[in-house]
Amino acid sequence: MAGRTIWKALSAETWKDFERLFGERGACGGCWCMTWRRPRREFRAEAGAGNKAAIKKLMQSGEPVGILLYKHGEAVGWCSVAPRQQFVALERSRVWARVDDTPVWSVSCFFVARPYRKQRLSVELLRAAAAYAKKLGAKTIEGYPQDLGGKTLPAAFVWTGLLKTYERAGFVEVARRSPAKPIMRKPGAPGSRPSFGR
Repeated sequence: MAGRTIWKALSAETWKDFERLFGERGACGGCWCMTWRRPRREFRAEAGAGNKAAIKKLMQSGEPVGILLYKHGEAVGWCSVAPRQQFVALERSRVWARVDDTPVWSVSCFFVARPYRKQRLSVELLRAAAAYAKKLGAKTIEGYPQDLGGKTLPAAFVWTGLLKTYERAGFVEVARRSPAKPIMRKPGAPGSRPSFGR
């Protein structure tokens, strides 16, 4: 499985690769990476085709949506990253409520093709997502991983990422309102430091 990886933003040119990666199930139960982007009732009512159409429309609007990771010319991983205001579920969450008034880009989801899991590709995806956000002007990138405390869970239950992944990618914890759900940040500008309050 060795080989160099590259990343590309989701766009009209990479849409077919995104479709192939997510498959008929839309990654997980028809989510199509819209879980945090739509009100809960709307998301559930339109699981599958409706969510797929919604993310395609978002991509076509020119809004940043996320990146694909390629290996051997094939899309093998996905990371959702965009300005926080794109994620309506975050804005309504108490656990992941805004830490302060710093404008942030949020990493909301990871998906790696089954044959490529457990190869630390999530770390590569996270670093690439931070580079992509920085390229588009982000100063601070934020994520919401799970701290399993040494336990393991199936991939479908850790789609927001793991604490170790964020630590390996240079993120630091800035808040924790639930024992297993830290908020992590990484400044996008070289030499800068995030301003945050706990």
